[in-house]
Amino acid sequence: MKQKNIFYDIKIQLMFAIYVYVLCKVVLFKFGSIDMTFLWQQLKISLVNPDYISRRIHHGNLTPFKEISRTMNELSSHDLFYLVGNIAIFMPYGILLGLLSKNKKISFIGAFIRSFGLSLCLESAQAVFSIGSFDVDDLILNSSGGLIGFFAFKIGILLMGTTLNVTRAKNRPV
Repeated sequence: MKQKNIFYDIKIQLMFAIYVYVLCKVVLFKFGSIDMTFLWQQLKISLVNPDYISRRIHHGNLTPFKEISRTMNELSSHDLFYLVGNIAIFMPYGILLGLLSKNKKISFIGAFIRSFGLSLCLESAQAVFSIGSFDVDDLILNSSGGLIGFFAFKIGILLMGTTLNVTRAKNRPV
């Protein structure tokens, strides 16, 4: 039984590592190849000229809900993909948080903070490596996606617990 739990934990950790890889590939490299030489060159440019990072951040969206409300008013298929995609891409993170923390209880606030932190790291990396723009609305949407995923995980656990209890009650001799 203990060996089965170890394999389960390894599978979950492997899924998490694959998810983080795919997340970085999508968010930072826009589905392109991961080129470490390019990243190194971009980092050197940013480190030589720190004002460059500051300008990248200030030219991004620093006003909460600015892009979200613009997108809702001018809804096109591209804009809808932007909204739904930024939420959906972090939903697996919320689910994986629940799976990874089965012995440690994580609250909804904890899941939100972790989702926000990961999103902040990715948004900051876009500014530092000059491979995208910093957008506070992405932080909001990504964090919401992580929270929705975590909520779905919690609902799934409750439903599975209820199903197990009903099955046990049916199979119990009277």
